[in-house]
Amino acid sequence: MRIPCSVLELVPVGEGFTSTQALQQSVELARLAESLGYTRFWLAEHHGMPGIASSSPDVLIAHVAAHTKKIRVGAGGVMLPNHAPLRVAEAFHTLEALHPGRIDLGIGRAPGTDPATSRALRPFDASEFPSQLKELIALSRREFPEDHPFHAVQVVPDDVKLPPIWILGSSGASARFAGSLGLGYGFASHFSPVSPLPAANAYRESFRPSEWFERPHFILAVAVICAETDEKAEYLAKSMELVAVRLAKGDPGRFPTPEEAAAYPYTPRELAIAQERRSLLIAGSPAKVRERLLALYEETGADELMISTMVHDPKARLRSYELVAEALA
Repeated sequence: MRIPCSVLELVPVGEGFTSTQALQQSVELARLAESLGYTRFWLAEHHGMPGIASSSPDVLIAHVAAHTKKIRVGAGGVMLPNHAPLRVAEAFHTLEALHPGRIDLGIGRAPGTDPATSRALRPFDASEFPSQLKELIALSRREFPEDHPFHAVQVVPDDVKLPPIWILGSSGASARFAGSLGLGYGFASHFSPVSPLPAANAYRESFRPSEWFERPHFILAVAVICAETDEKAEYLAKSMELVAVRLAKGDPGRFPTPEEAAAYPYTPRELAIAQERRSLLIAGSPAKVRERLLALYEETGADELMISTMVHDPKARLRSYELVAEALA
């Protein structure tokens, strides 16, 4: 492809499908992405959502990496406040040992779920995110001083290091932090209405080289639905509009069909929510999608675009990624 592109996978569970089927479809997508030349295949972390089956990204990374050969596989991302840093370090040391040179660790600070489910995971405090991340890195490197209670803690497997780390953000708050640590940075334009430019600039300005990155690496995540015609892509996009309304109401369910979404009786407030969500989505024919993606790539100076495609029909989703790859060939 003319520009580096990757896949952000949430493992959508469509109405009429099971979570087991969705997981199988995810592997199929990873294999296709590898054959088409996508750079990475990242799996998100979400909990308590019937329409998303990516609750355990580390498990899914191991499974997908075992069923592919060369595409990089990673977390997009691990929501660090849900986990003990040592547990994350152990999981990704293990993944790196099993699949050397192919694993990525994207880390976020949001819970990825509702408050009740977050409490069931562990007490959540986003303000602890910077200290948690530093603890994770220090554990991996065994950098704690002798008088620290974690000085003797050893991450096993101990003959590998943590894979490359990205901090994921949707508002730019963590951009300078990512740069100061010499980490990669990913901006979630697939669901955030905030311009990525200030965050991208702050990240680059603050960047200091590290063992993982000699220079800044900025990934821009984008929501895309590509079909043979603009009309077909717009029709497939209706599902995401209804998803946005249901999430706003606290009533997530299976990923709806476009037919169900088209027939839904939106209230004026719900219609505004649906339109806001739709404004974040690039949907259209290959020519239209190509034009929009190239413009974003040039405008932001991104090192890589990461594409998230959420549609009900698994075949239409595979076809969308195929058409994007062809459009950018």
